[in-house]
Amino acid sequence: MNTNRLLRLRNAMQQHKIDSIALTPGPSLSYLTGLHFHLMERPVIGFFSSDGSIALLLPELERIKADHMQPEVRVFSYDETAAGRENTFKDAAASLNLSGAVIGIEPLRCRAFELWLLQSVLIDSTYRDGTDLMSSIRVVKEAAEIEHLRQAVLIAEQAMEALLAQVKPGMTEKEIAAELVIQLLRHGSEPELPFEPIVATGPNSALPHAVPTNRKLQYGDLLLIDWGARFAGYISDLTRTFAVGEVDPRLHELYQVVLEANTKGRAISRPGITGAKIDAQTTDVLISAGYSELVRHRTGHGIGLEAHESPYISQDQHTPLQPGMAFTIEPGLYYPELGGVRIEDDMVLTDTGVESLSTISREWRQL
Repeated sequence: MNTNRLLRLRNAMQQHKIDSIALTPGPSLSYLTGLHFHLMERPVIGFFSSDGSIALLLPELERIKADHMQPEVRVFSYDETAAGRENTFKDAAASLNLSGAVIGIEPLRCRAFELWLLQSVLIDSTYRDGTDLMSSIRVVKEAAEIEHLRQAVLIAEQAMEALLAQVKPGMTEKEIAAELVIQLLRHGSEPELPFEPIVATGPNSALPHAVPTNRKLQYGDLLLIDWGARFAGYISDLTRTFAVGEVDPRLHELYQVVLEANTKGRAISRPGITGAKIDAQTTDVLISAGYSELVRHRTGHGIGLEAHESPYISQDQHTPLQPGMAFTIEPGLYYPELGGVRIEDDMVLTDTGVESLSTISREWRQL
């Protein structure tokens, strides 16, 4: 385990007045332990207490993962029976001395299943949202994390170029998405992609979170692709919009405005600026061009072990950004029933400015 991360966690817990944080399988648990579990009917919970003690509750079949961990971790494992699980949870609760404690959880990760188990054995404890606590120690990326992000971007870009050489009218959105997944794996992505690729053609590109359908790519369409790769657990998240032959002039104009907004957002990103200010100035480019009614979303979000994490580039984020923070710049405009444009890049703040990890062309491109 990374002792520096554990020390930062202890300091953050003291600042947030949380006695222990209970983490279920997901990015935060992996971030702290280096171990990977998945959510299933056999619960796994990691307890990290402000005094530095660490405990893992897990099924016996997963115990080998936790053997010989450093620093030392107390492991409570249970058998395949419901009674065995219940008794182990009770023994762990008594041993960890968490009665009456303030326990943090991640609401977006902790299922009702785990919360009910915790409440059944720690009935007089208080449960608090620990999202901000975990974000505070994960949001500034270490040098190795940035390199993993960089590699995830490279894989994604190589996969896209390989895909575009095969795209032609008549292919369905599902076929294009399937080929993209193949190319991502061929170029080195981990099998668990950050998200299912968005492939949207023609009027479907006006849906920011479109799901690939059987619609066939046609001449005169915009083709919007939002995709990413995963490397060493870290993700990339990119979007490019392409023209298939000659398109409606309104869509070409839309593209130029979105490109200008993307350029603006990347240019003003730097340490000390807030997500709210980047969002405001980027969105102002879209609004000033007369497209206020076609704006559908914020300018960006953080990336790391998750496709969406802190810092968020949105109007309510007023904390100054710091070197080492990584996020997207992804303005978009969407004409209902006609088509939409989004251009998304992955950025990381340096000590003196900002670097775009993504380099694939943003210029108007006809296939």
